[in-house]
Amino acid sequence: MKKSLIFLFLLCCGISLQAQLGVRYDPTIQSTGNLQYWRPKGNLFVGDCMPFFHKGTYSLYWLLDSAHHASLNGLGGHQWALSKTTDLKTWKQEPVVIGIDEEWEKSICTGSIVFYKNLYYAFYATRLINKEGQVNEQLSYAISKDGIHFDKQKPNPFYTSAPGYSKRDFRDPKVFVDEKTGEFHLFVSSWQESSVLRHAGGALVHLVSKDLKDWKVLDPVLTGQSSVPECPDYFFWKGWYYLVYGDNGDTFYIKSKSPYGPWEEPRYQAINESWTNVVKTAGFRDDRRIASGWIPSRDQDKDNNGERFGGNLVFRELSQEADGTLSAKFPAEMLPETLAAIPLKPVPDLYATAAGADGLNIKAPNGIGAAHAEAIPLNCRITLEIEPAGSIDEYGLYLRANERAESGYRLNFSPNSRTVSLGNTMIRAVEDLDKPVKVDIIMKDDIIDVSIGGRRCIINRTPEQKGRMLWFYAKHGEARFKSVKISPLKEERIN
Repeated sequence: MKKSLIFLFLLCCGISLQAQLGVRYDPTIQSTGNLQYWRPKGNLFVGDCMPFFHKGTYSLYWLLDSAHHASLNGLGGHQWALSKTTDLKTWKQEPVVIGIDEEWEKSICTGSIVFYKNLYYAFYATRLINKEGQVNEQLSYAISKDGIHFDKQKPNPFYTSAPGYSKRDFRDPKVFVDEKTGEFHLFVSSWQESSVLRHAGGALVHLVSKDLKDWKVLDPVLTGQSSVPECPDYFFWKGWYYLVYGDNGDTFYIKSKSPYGPWEEPRYQAINESWTNVVKTAGFRDDRRIASGWIPSRDQDKDNNGERFGGNLVFRELSQEADGTLSAKFPAEMLPETLAAIPLKPVPDLYATAAGADGLNIKAPNGIGAAHAEAIPLNCRITLEIEPAGSIDEYGLYLRANERAESGYRLNFSPNSRTVSLGNTMIRAVEDLDKPVKVDIIMKDDIIDVSIGGRRCIINRTPEQKGRMLWFYAKHGEARFKSVKISPLKEERIN
């Protein structure tokens, strides 16, 4: 009996120790409603997203972050969590699906999922410290029958490094299967050790295997990047192949009519929003494509401080133009619920006139004109159409502003430079700003998100300014602000 009790005690200690290798996560207390701008309860954050669509279900695998990448001595300590939906409105939260089970696993890093021959394959990198005390990233994979309960495969890791590429930076495998040959293909983020240009060694290694044991290294699918091209995504959609990758924190893509290039640059980079990180995509019903990423936290919650790893979810719906260029907008199902709209009551301050109950005109050829509205809810949705009349330098709004717009966040449209800025972030190559444009603004807690003409989006983390005034302005030209609608959000707080 005594020996049995000792065995039971040791077994429980072992289970407890194993359970504490990774951060604890309780899916039962998490939101099952709209996940736009969501982050988990319990002082936890969303990291890299890995969406996957199969049989009507959009499965969002994501990195569970507890300390802005500082866990396990800065190596991350990340694990895979899972949120699932069939309608983008209601979600089911699952427990950790791939966790840290061994002491040597310092982080379950970003990867991807494929369904092949009735099994789910999850490929990822494991960050570890080798025998020499150096940080390495090596490839691992796990198999599941339901996409929820995964079994890690042996050997683990199954692939340590490719000749000529960095061992420290060897991560984020994107997997797909060639159905004709049965070959598994991996695109792996790394750095060429002997690149022709010393500061342009970022590359995506191309590995291929039929048995998941013997891997052949093919020519890289992407080279010459100024940083490791992180978290690649790859998909075929409506006649075009797309290769998505991160460079110095931003997300870019290139397109081709052939599987591995030659690649061409799109007219504009719709998924490159500085405050949306690691954008990846998955299909959805009716041949739609839904992208997901995360909004970084700001250091010390200060407007002008840099980003910290981990934050809130953000979703976009992609559309394809005739030349293969992608555009992005808010998914209709994920718009926040609102209360009844409030009256605008604009005050024409300078070179401005009211235009009905929901609009105003500003005509300021010799300088700047402005008008404002008061008592604007901190959390609200603002929709309007802005119509520039002829040549104009710039026009826009000041959000969460105070008197004279001394503080607040400027939303600026510049037709000549083809830029849109929101506070201290900017997007470029924005087309048709000299034409009427519909603008949709969501202000929710410390996040401001803007859709421009249903083709481009810009988002920012804005923790400090809390003004209750909305300013309209135009400079060196005329702009008409039409159909302005301001609706308080139904829910006031993000989980």
